[in-house]
Amino acid sequence: MMSTAALLHFSENPEITVFHPRLAPGKDDPTPLVWAIAESHAFLYYFPRDCPRVVCWPLPTTSPEDLHHFFGLTNAEAIVTVEGAWLERIAAARLYQYRLPNESFVPVVPESDPGFHGAHTAQVSVHPLSVEPVGDLLIALRDAQVEIRITASVWPLMDALVASTLHYSGIRLRNAAPRPSP
Repeated sequence: MMSTAALLHFSENPEITVFHPRLAPGKDDPTPLVWAIAESHAFLYYFPRDCPRVVCWPLPTTSPEDLHHFFGLTNAEAIVTVEGAWLERIAAARLYQYRLPNESFVPVVPESDPGFHGAHTAQVSVHPLSVEPVGDLLIALRDAQVEIRITASVWPLMDALVASTLHYSGIRLRNAAPRPSP
């Protein structure tokens, strides 16, 4: 069933008049797609496009141990972790939020979290309904009530999340600092 909530796309380009399907770098799917995110998950994209980040949140099946280990000292519903080397770029970024029509999109439902309906794709070109600046990205993240963590490397956290019972996502990790030596 298609969500009636707004679908969004974020870009540093304020002049996009049509989104054409294209291949996603790093994805195995050979189908060109237009990607959008549900408004409820917009915080995942309050970053410069190439900024590597790791995001996690609890699932109904998350173990009490993992909940305590990762969320024990926060009441945030999600935690976003970025590398400190990206702070200046995050602060300086000018990001634009495009509203997209729902009709052509279908939800992408990951096997690890069948309740997640944040990502959506379309196989046809899509014309945006509107575009507006996001403003200060750190303020947008604060207003989304997510916790922001700064680290030297996202890899130790990513490795820990893979072994956890949390929902997690590694976004643009190809741009992360190299894995630290053991």
